[in-house]
Amino acid sequence: MGGTIRLFKFSGVQVYLHFSWFIIAAYQLTQRLHNYQSPIFAAYEYLALFGIVLLHEFGHALACRQTGGSADRIVLWPLGGIAFVNPPRRPGAVLWSIAAGPLVNVMLLPILSAVVFLTAAPAGIEPSDFSKLMLQVWWINLVLLIFNMLPVYPLDGGQILRALLWFPLGEIRSLQIASVIGLIGGALLAAFAVFSWSFWLGLMAFFLLSRAIAGWQYAKTLIQEQEAIRAAAAPPAVPPN
Repeated sequence: MGGTIRLFKFSGVQVYLHFSWFIIAAYQLTQRLHNYQSPIFAAYEYLALFGIVLLHEFGHALACRQTGGSADRIVLWPLGGIAFVNPPRRPGAVLWSIAAGPLVNVMLLPILSAVVFLTAAPAGIEPSDFSKLMLQVWWINLVLLIFNMLPVYPLDGGQILRALLWFPLGEIRSLQIASVIGLIGGALLAAFAVFSWSFWLGLMAFFLLSRAIAGWQYAKTLIQEQEAIRAAAAPPAVPPN
């Protein structure tokens, strides 16, 4: 939470913005200015990106509340958003808390599609900045949906996979499998980042790898907790006569 700014509070969820967001926003805006006749639309595009991210994270938070869990913070940062959710330790509760985020993007698709259709320029006419913006927002929402649904932990798709595996395999085994898939996915993304010399892909790969490692370590902690519970519940050994 260091370096964050309070933005607003809605439905008991406090939204924060990390200061690095402004640095990256300034850089990204310079890369998008040439796409519009009016530079202000480049700013609108970047704000729309984080508007979609914010709706996505509120989907997680409010769904978690429905399951009886706690969710009181959302942090926006350059790579997107993080909803601090703590659903009950049940596979169904975890599944709904995670799946609700991508469902927001699914619900936005027909709405944005209708707006793009209504604002599209006739053939042979240069589209307006607003028309370009709406088309770009449509693509942003779609790309975020597809990327988040990749079955790579800790992305939403990876966490959904983990929740589905939880039903037949249990909490610990499902987390171990999801973490291994996350490590493989993060390593592949890191290799592609090096190949393409992409700073952003490298940063995302580092995030995926670090969270996958944290997931594996948490699984080890759960194993230790189970062993401690079993040891405490075991009857005391009777010394031989």
